[in-house]
Amino acid sequence: MPAPDAALTAAPLPFSPSLESSRADEAAIEAGLAETMLSISRTTFEHSGHAMRSVHAKSHGFLRGILSVPDLPPELAQGMFARPGRYPVVIRLSTTPGDVLDDNVSMPRGMALKVVGVSGARLPGSEDDTTQDFVLGNSPSFNTRDAAGFLAQLKPIAATTDRAPGLKKAVSALSRGTERVLEAFGGKSATLVTVAGQRKTHILGDTFYSQAALLYGENYCKVCVAPVSPGLVALNEAKLDLAGKPDGLREAVNRHFSTEGGEWELRVQLATDGAAMPIEDASVAWPEDRSPYRPVARIVVAPQEAWSPARSAAVDDGLAFNPWHGLSAHRPLGSIMRTRRLAYARSTLFRAERNGRRIAEPRSADDLPI
Repeated sequence: MPAPDAALTAAPLPFSPSLESSRADEAAIEAGLAETMLSISRTTFEHSGHAMRSVHAKSHGFLRGILSVPDLPPELAQGMFARPGRYPVVIRLSTTPGDVLDDNVSMPRGMALKVVGVSGARLPGSEDDTTQDFVLGNSPSFNTRDAAGFLAQLKPIAATTDRAPGLKKAVSALSRGTERVLEAFGGKSATLVTVAGQRKTHILGDTFYSQAALLYGENYCKVCVAPVSPGLVALNEAKLDLAGKPDGLREAVNRHFSTEGGEWELRVQLATDGAAMPIEDASVAWPEDRSPYRPVARIVVAPQEAWSPARSAAVDDGLAFNPWHGLSAHRPLGSIMRTRRLAYARSTLFRAERNGRRIAEPRSADDLPI
């Protein structure tokens, strides 16, 4: 019998509050980040008359499915995964900017999950809810180490919101060329991809990551959602012709789900090495040879209309995705996660007030807008 993989047998590290450390000026950074994100929403509202998200404004698909949790070993049976169960889930696919750009300006992608009907002790501000949100990006690490770096990067982006689309397209093309050189040598630059170097591939083939850490019961982890059904796996790194197609990503998502469903695994990477798997430096991709991502749930989506104006109105305007909507057992960790709390809450309030639209957490499948 082969020896068990050492990475699978390494004990997960218990979380300790000492693993988080706040800068003395974190409150000011948090306020600055919230205000900078709001400035993006104000600009797009001024130009369009409609309030949109400060980041991830452009949606490419909305999917309703079922998330199933199997019987898991003790180290994985934590929080919402503690017992087998089935939950309704809504998925939103997007790209990162706060302005709605031609898809040929190839920005990083995001996936947001809202799991409904989850029970357990709740995070502050979501005590009366029954949802668990996961906000993910298609790179295993964040593009900056902490909230201060994120704010420094976001300010110039905010200043160009709704401006110079031609220049953004040119920067995108240049960055993609450099990214291809890096990938030829086995590397991938999260910073470069953030500056518009995302390759023109099918969004449904991407794996999406929490990038920053969160609690996993008494331990801590990162999360990813990876395609596993053959039709989605076949789209990994599949080139997508976006020439003359400003909404080519959503067209591709709609085309796939018009005839075929899809399945993803939700996986967790338990921290097993405190030095190699830091909480406060989100730019570090935790080494998978020391702790692989392990499946804890499967998401199954049937064929459906993935994007329409009606679905956009229902989800883009009627729902908010926030890593602070959830269980205490999955509390977000690190400065980037901590400072998201205020920024996301203020962005949601801005959208609700300007659009005259109530944004509320669904409590059951009957409350889902799609």
